Amino acid sequence: MNKEKSLSTPLYIKVDEQDNVAIVVNDNGLPAGTRFSCGLELVEMVPQGHKVALNDIAKGESIIRYGEIIGYAVKDIPQGSWIEESLVELPEAPALETLPLATSVPPAMPPLEGYTFEGYRNADGSVGTKNLLGITTSVQCVAGVVDYVVKLIERDLLPKYPNVDGVVGLNHLYGCGVAINAPAAVVPIRTIHNLALNPNFGGEVMVIGLGCEKLQPERLLEGTPDTQKIILKDSPIVRLQDEQHMGFGAMVQEIMRVAEIHLQRLNARTRETCPASELVVGMQCGGSDAFSGVTANPAVGFASDLLVRAGATVMFSEVTEVRDAIHLLTPRAIDEQVGKRLLEEMAWYDNYLDSGKTDRSANPSPGNKKGGLANVVEKALGSIAKSGKSAIIEVLSPGQRPTKRGLIYAATPASDFVCGTQQLASGITLQVFTSGRGTPYGLAAVPVIKMSTRSALAKRWFDLVDIDAGTIATGDATIEDVGWELFHMLLDVASGRKKPWSDQWGLHNALAVFNPAPVT
Repeated sequence: MNKEKSLSTPLYIKVDEQDNVAIVVNDNGLPAGTRFSCGLELVEMVPQGHKVALNDIAKGESIIRYGEIIGYAVKDIPQGSWIEESLVELPEAPALETLPLATSVPPAMPPLEGYTFEGYRNADGSVGTKNLLGITTSVQCVAGVVDYVVKLIERDLLPKYPNVDGVVGLNHLYGCGVAINAPAAVVPIRTIHNLALNPNFGGEVMVIGLGCEKLQPERLLEGTPDTQKIILKDSPIVRLQDEQHMGFGAMVQEIMRVAEIHLQRLNARTRETCPASELVVGMQCGGSDAFSGVTANPAVGFASDLLVRAGATVMFSEVTEVRDAIHLLTPRAIDEQVGKRLLEEMAWYDNYLDSGKTDRSANPSPGNKKGGLANVVEKALGSIAKSGKSAIIEVLSPGQRPTKRGLIYAATPASDFVCGTQQLASGITLQVFTSGRGTPYGLAAVPVIKMSTRSALAKRWFDLVDIDAGTIATGDATIEDVGWELFHMLLDVASGRKKPWSDQWGLHNALAVFNPAPVT
């Protein structure tokens, strides 16, 4: 990459020596006739983040970025041309049966010691970054009541309990009108069950049900064969249909009474110094662009490696944005069993998409394409950069909780809202979210740190973006610089010393539980 910093200097980024394309760095793109310092001249206008042909590419020849084939030219492409998406034929996805497993396991990096944060330690040994009352629901029918009561709790009860950060209604679209015994129902049931156990809720499980739903509260608390049964302490399940409730006011009064039991215990909790190894951080991207894989995501990957070196747990996800780069991940599996688990999750999702008469070509989104991503292969190669260079030590099915510390692949859909919900169920207490196009996405249950891939977005959304990784593209900062900035911010946010913009504004998306089972 040319590292001259003048905004008037034409800049492009070539990732790998083998690449025959590069992306334009300059804001608003570059016009035809622009000449780079290497002598390359544009034969047509190329928008920011979009690909330019570094040499002549004949019809049918490979188009290479990140040192990998992202597609094939549908016609002859002259040097200096704009390679927009219609010129790129989507290649076949890597065949799962022949991939190498655990053949290039990265050696453990030197430990990173002495880093701490101020967190809330729980009875089960986990550590939260917030101190929240979570209200679990067994069915969507009660969502309106929960929303109503959350406002009352915030107004009338929270002022009495200053050590409690807030209250979160864990509403969802599941619970009834579904095939509750279908094999795939294990995913939503496990997810809702494990949401209640997120460390930021302090082990205080409060449940509101209706009474006639298919997912009875007792079954929700029991969970699935791979979950830990939840045993309520001294607070009952509140069922709105119970005959003791004479009118809506009586329901509200009972919910408030039960909420106060939990608030009293949560209020007794205080932050204490904990090692960075207690962090559980989710990595996600959304509204991605062509810069995602060269600025923000590699910086996140560097921070991921720092966290792993500190003994923490890091999760990356999004199956469709991993599938086309899975051949780069299976060799990094700590052993063959973990490698096979990666393949199992890829195959499961292939079958899931096939049953819906669609495939991976449904990704990327129009915004991703406008940002320069031609197809899901290019997107996946940039997405996996969030995983850094550490060995993958465990693979989770959607909504499962980890049993180990280190770099973990938690299988989820790529949808921002669904991925966020599933990572919450898997126990993250912080999330990092990279974006090139921009999104106000946030989660009420965990802090979400936003990182922009481009400085133009960071400047325009100055009060929504927490860290600007666009400085990497212009050479004003390195991947390592931004990675360390993120690492230190994670510790500050986990300690309550800083609030990301999403929490400052209260921008929190609704939960979206993944339900691959039939709806009746």
